[in-house]
Amino acid sequence: MPNSMPDVANQTQAQTEGTLDWVGMSNIEVPIMVAASDASERPVAAHVEAFVNLKDPKAKGIHMSRLYLLLDQLSTEGELSHASLKKLLHDFIESHQDISDRAFIKFDFDYHLRRESLISRKKGWKAYPVSLTGRYDEGHLNLELAVDVPYSSTCPCSAALARQLIQEAFDEKFAGQESVDKATIHQWLGSTEGIVATPHSQRSTAQVKVALSDTVEEFPIVALVDAIENALKTPVQAAVKREDEQEFARLNGQNLMFCEDASRRLQHALNQMPIFEDFWVRVNHYESLHAHDAVSVTTKGVKGGYSS
Repeated sequence: MPNSMPDVANQTQAQTEGTLDWVGMSNIEVPIMVAASDASERPVAAHVEAFVNLKDPKAKGIHMSRLYLLLDQLSTEGELSHASLKKLLHDFIESHQDISDRAFIKFDFDYHLRRESLISRKKGWKAYPVSLTGRYDEGHLNLELAVDVPYSSTCPCSAALARQLIQEAFDEKFAGQESVDKATIHQWLGSTEGIVATPHSQRSTAQVKVALSDTVEEFPIVALVDAIENALKTPVQAAVKREDEQEFARLNGQNLMFCEDASRRLQHALNQMPIFEDFWVRVNHYESLHAHDAVSVTTKGVKGGYSS
């Protein structure tokens, strides 16, 4: 092995001078422990993006291995928390003292939660796609938590049209009869002849991003998921028995919603949570009637914050 090895990044000038907003790596695969409030710390398999800026227009490039090794150290010796993420970004800048003064990192992973079914109380795993993003700029940390939550949405319009068809079927079935006994109606309602139409439902997804306040020490992943599911009331289920499926059908029938309704429910729920300084919500209803999707986007409305 030679006594010295060439260091092109340090010893060579840029071919063309200019500053760069971000330079680094994406799709880094690392296991890491995540510290979340209301849950025990747990390992996740994360895909990571790590960047610093290049403020020196003459510098050839950054030292990518330094970013990787700092991330690896957190993966093997620590846990992902508010404090450790802030320190990691600070260390990114310190490792590039003369050429960088901003840092960015993003962790994407599935966060598994044990979720209880509606009636039988059977439990099963649900995986929620989560992103944690940190940006360190001029001594200020911006921290963002994002999660995707699937749920079921039943169209109010199709429900009204289905009810109309059921009423028409009732009139046709019992036309000319001045009175009908309860048992006959009860039996008819339980038949396919009685319920001639059902409203259409579709799997839907709420994509939510929140800006975390500086008071947050552990990531409120569970609190955010719970807030979303409680507001929408029809989250997709894990373990399901017949009584759970029946309750799910009831909840869909009692929570008819267009995408606008879902967005407003989430807007109201998130406005009640002061740990979120700002939020961005996109509701996607993957239509079963149409070939296209129904979408609604809303934000908290913070000046200089998220925009739709």
